[in-house]
Amino acid sequence: MSADPTQVLAFETDCHIFDGCGFPAPGLHSFLFKPLWGDADSNVYFNKTMLLALLGSIIIVGFFWAAFRKPKVVPGKLQMVAETGYDFIRRGVVYETIGKKEGEKYVPLVVSLFFFIWMMNLWSIVPLAQFPVTAIISYPLVLALIVYVLWISLTFKRHGFVGFFKNVTGYDKSLGAVLPLAMTIEFFSNLLVRPFTHAVRLFANMFAGHTLLLLFTIASWYLLNGVGIAYAGVSFIMTIVMTAFELFIQALQAYVFVLLTCTYIQGALAEHH
Repeated sequence: MSADPTQVLAFETDCHIFDGCGFPAPGLHSFLFKPLWGDADSNVYFNKTMLLALLGSIIIVGFFWAAFRKPKVVPGKLQMVAETGYDFIRRGVVYETIGKKEGEKYVPLVVSLFFFIWMMNLWSIVPLAQFPVTAIISYPLVLALIVYVLWISLTFKRHGFVGFFKNVTGYDKSLGAVLPLAMTIEFFSNLLVRPFTHAVRLFANMFAGHTLLLLFTIASWYLLNGVGIAYAGVSFIMTIVMTAFELFIQALQAYVFVLLTCTYIQGALAEHH
């Protein structure tokens, strides 16, 4: 293997079975990238994942700007695609979870979150990029923190301090003697576990999916030698199958993230908990 694994895409390209080299399995080095600018030691740098996040943001903004800069009563193809995506999140997620009256003001945020996450996930199957940005925990964590801060602030604004306390502790005097235990569990669950699981759910799925894609891709190349060619063909088919499956998971995880976001917002706005 190379002395610096971050200098290669995921594996050594001259390594095949029967050549005397071991299988270059994907690992943490597959998620590390050399800085494109700056110095990693000083923590001031710009790397591949940051570039993909920036490009993804530009693509999403550019797409919606191009689609709606001159809206028409009879929409063209681009406007129709954009309206379909926007309306799906607005009606199918926000309205269904929060309600039309309360949810309308949160539609731009939820739509932005969905398409941003989806684009970050899609980089996994884009040639040359081939990496889901959300497989780096810091990106889902920041998104989850945005939702968390929104949930906290909305709960305080709607219910005040006492109402907030009852909301996060699940206060219900009918629980009787188990009320203190139930409130303690709910408190830690809502204030500590909730943002963690919100971020990790997205991160873990993208991390695992990318690892599987790498595994079968590397295996296809590694087995491409001698009698291993037959097995390489099977591995290549699995790569195609996993890519198709990953397309579904990428959209699903973006949907689940915004669905949970709307659930948290609805919980903050609800009058009775």
